[in-house]
Amino acid sequence: MRTHYCGQLNASHIDQIVTLCGWNHRRRDHGGVIFIDLRDREGLAQVVCDPDRPEMFALAESVRGEYVLKITGKVRRRPAGTENPNMPSGEVEILCHELEVLNAAVTPPFQLDDDNLSENVRLVNRVIDLRRPQMQKNMMLRYKTARAFRRFLDDNGFIDIETPMLTKSTPEGARDYLVPSRVHPGQFFALPQSPQLFKQLLMVAGFDRYYQIVKCFRDEDLRADRQPEFTQVDIETSFMDEAQITAIIEKLIRYVFKDAIAVDLPDPFPRMSYAEAMRRFGSDKPDLRVTLELTEVTDAVQDVAFKVFSGPATSGGRVAALRIPGGATLTRGEIDGYTEFVKIYGAKGLAYIKVNDASKLNEEGLQSPIVKNIHEAALKTIVERTGAQSGDLIFFGADKTKVVNDALGALRSKIGHEKGYLNGKAWEPLWVVDFPMFEYSEEDKRWTACHHPFTSPKDGHEELMATNPGECLAKAYDLALNGWEIGGGSVRIHKADVQAKVFEALGIGEEEQRLKFGFLLDALRYGAPPHGGLAFGLDRIVTMMTGAESIRDVIAFPKTQRAQCLLTDAPSGVDEKQLRELHIRLRQKVETQVEVGKG
Repeated sequence: MRTHYCGQLNASHIDQIVTLCGWNHRRRDHGGVIFIDLRDREGLAQVVCDPDRPEMFALAESVRGEYVLKITGKVRRRPAGTENPNMPSGEVEILCHELEVLNAAVTPPFQLDDDNLSENVRLVNRVIDLRRPQMQKNMMLRYKTARAFRRFLDDNGFIDIETPMLTKSTPEGARDYLVPSRVHPGQFFALPQSPQLFKQLLMVAGFDRYYQIVKCFRDEDLRADRQPEFTQVDIETSFMDEAQITAIIEKLIRYVFKDAIAVDLPDPFPRMSYAEAMRRFGSDKPDLRVTLELTEVTDAVQDVAFKVFSGPATSGGRVAALRIPGGATLTRGEIDGYTEFVKIYGAKGLAYIKVNDASKLNEEGLQSPIVKNIHEAALKTIVERTGAQSGDLIFFGADKTKVVNDALGALRSKIGHEKGYLNGKAWEPLWVVDFPMFEYSEEDKRWTACHHPFTSPKDGHEELMATNPGECLAKAYDLALNGWEIGGGSVRIHKADVQAKVFEALGIGEEEQRLKFGFLLDALRYGAPPHGGLAFGLDRIVTMMTGAESIRDVIAFPKTQRAQCLLTDAPSGVDEKQLRELHIRLRQKVETQVEVGKG
């Protein structure tokens, strides 16, 4: 039906007869000559309709917004001075010979060039929203990015194998989405949070290089960078150690960025231990574009009179400082705003010192209500360690270590971007390695896996799982980029006895092991090779590439932050017949019944 896409026309097509199909993006009547901007997925083409062909011209006069059109005409160069360098086809236009309206359209709910639409309006009318040029570009870039992943992996001996969507519920982190079974009353499948166990089974089966671009599901609270269903590039290899895995993955991500958006990422990527990242940046995915760093001062304030500092410093918490060069110019309102910001992360407040004169370690040189309760030796250490100069400001976090890291880590990034403490680089990748194997859950009063329970401990750390789990490090690695975690993985456990020790450290007894993971434990007994891998968040990577504000801008039909699809009105109720077939009876809340009774 068409010979070319609109956005692909250029000067090389001059004098050719072409046929285009698309939507009327805009119609302009210029005193006897009608211009139609025809749009398809590749862009726009300017079509000129003149009255020399009366039947065609009359039809052009009737065309309205979003009509579906077929146009045949001759490509010619635009008159001098009317070229549009912002369009791929901006050098040329098409003199229309034939025009056909393939379908009329009602007036759309909004103008496609309106950039001030609420997200709800866009999601309710997602089909129209997807026609907007920016959304078309986003979806095309998503395709190109996925294609680049596939090309590299295919060319490097990885094979694409599908794993099940209906599987066993083995909740170890987020909640599973459950699917009731009609033919097995009272039994449930779960949608996969990850193909983790199946890809390990594929390694045992001998498929030593696997990948899959796959949907995964997690029933968890949502944020701008989270969805209940998301897409990951899942990768697993056998007979490769940690260094070899990260090397090939690094090569992959460099290829993807070069192929998809013509960006050259550094070679090699820097590496940093988890402990160093948390100490310096308060985050295991630090944005290295921000030049600010945290400074440890816990030991220096253990004996100060200021209990906000000395309390955490003597009870296993952390006291850290964040120096803001030239920050003494911050207004009281700005400081109050940052204080409210850190409360989001559990901080009770935000202490600070304005360094008016770094040579005077007293209330004359250091301006703050807390200075009188901190002795000179502590103040001297703080100023020296932070490198504070006259005119700087120092913020402090003092609380449980996690609270301090979360609060100051977020504050560091916020101030860095708001106030321009940046190194000028567009992309800053970082491998974060040597993660703790376990973390202690105060809520559950037990050790939990930092990554997942199938991660291998570092060589020589196996015995620590029983004697000192908090000191045990894992063969785990995350790839961070500009403050986002874009991928994470590990070397897996390939020996059944080591896997049993991990389960023991996690408090998972033999009966629960067999119930949840018996199929994996059995497989590990049949000659499992050393293996490991990584998964990339495709949605997150494309969001970064496009510079979109939300992950929802790079997913064709996303859910809201309440896990709803506004286009289809899902989730929705089902009829009683379906419930009976699934052997399910709904329990109404008492308060709902009471309200209905009142009505």
